Amino acid sequence: MTRTASPLTPAPAAGHPASAARRALRTLAILACLPYISLKIAWVAGSEIGIPAGSALLEHRQLLVVANSVSVVADVLVVVLALLLTQAWGRRFPAWLLALPMWAATGLLTPIMTGYPTQLAVALVTGDEKAAAPAEPFLDDWVFAVVYGGFILQGLALGTLFALYTRDRWGHLWRGRLGELPARTSGPGARALAVAGAVVALVPAALHVLWAAGSTTGLSARRIAERDSDFYVLEAQWAAFLVAAVVLTLFLVLRRPARLRVRTTLALAWTASGAVGCWGAYMSLVALLPDPDPTKRIPGLVQLSYAGEMITGFLLAACVALFLRRRSAEA
Repeated sequence: MTRTASPLTPAPAAGHPASAARRALRTLAILACLPYISLKIAWVAGSEIGIPAGSALLEHRQLLVVANSVSVVADVLVVVLALLLTQAWGRRFPAWLLALPMWAATGLLTPIMTGYPTQLAVALVTGDEKAAAPAEPFLDDWVFAVVYGGFILQGLALGTLFALYTRDRWGHLWRGRLGELPARTSGPGARALAVAGAVVALVPAALHVLWAAGSTTGLSARRIAERDSDFYVLEAQWAAFLVAAVVLTLFLVLRRPARLRVRTTLALAWTASGAVGCWGAYMSLVALLPDPDPTKRIPGLVQLSYAGEMITGFLLAACVALFLRRRSAEA
């Protein structure tokens, strides 16, 4: 009796080195990490470069050290992923162990890649100089430009490498159009996860739409006073990510519209679910941090929106994972 390997079984190592283009992308991803890592290491060591006097960051130095140490480790992971996606040994790496950090990296970087340029464009058009910015400074403006610029380069380089890697290793799993998929690809379990994610998403989506439209429901007095163009851009963006995550995942499991490409639908559902789930989880953790200043505490309704995003993203990601698992079994 012969046995065929699952498409998700680690493939044999490639017998040829990475192309010049992939090596260039790997170098770009690694170099883009350096400004962020350097700043974080400097802050852990006690430096106040880029942190203005009176910044809230200086009020909790121990927490600053812990948070920056964790973020250094997270950015080092980007370096590891860049190497994994371009080395022969990376082709033997377990699929699930690669998918989880790449889903998280995609989810964390994509909103920065879309939100920061949009904020700059809106500020340029409206002339908003952040007149409503908090009275207490946070970070020097150049820090945001350097760090977010690095994040955007990381996302572009790492995302391109991941797309090339997955095309080579698993590209046959998402060929064709949704209408060509067999019905067993999306069973009742996947549909139940997608519907549950859609129901949970209603609360945070409604809140973000309200806040983007100017409502102050559930916001703290401090947050209301600090609203500027950036606030409205981000609220609209989060509403869009929630809608995209739900709609595209439903498309995937319902196999409709029939002419939509599997590759496009899967890629967008992966990205949107990661953005919603990972940022929801991150902000939920931030909201749990103690703060003696009651004006800085995050209101319960805002925390509810974070929790809803986290749960929505995780449910939809589980749906995408189940879809891939079944596609693998079929193949």
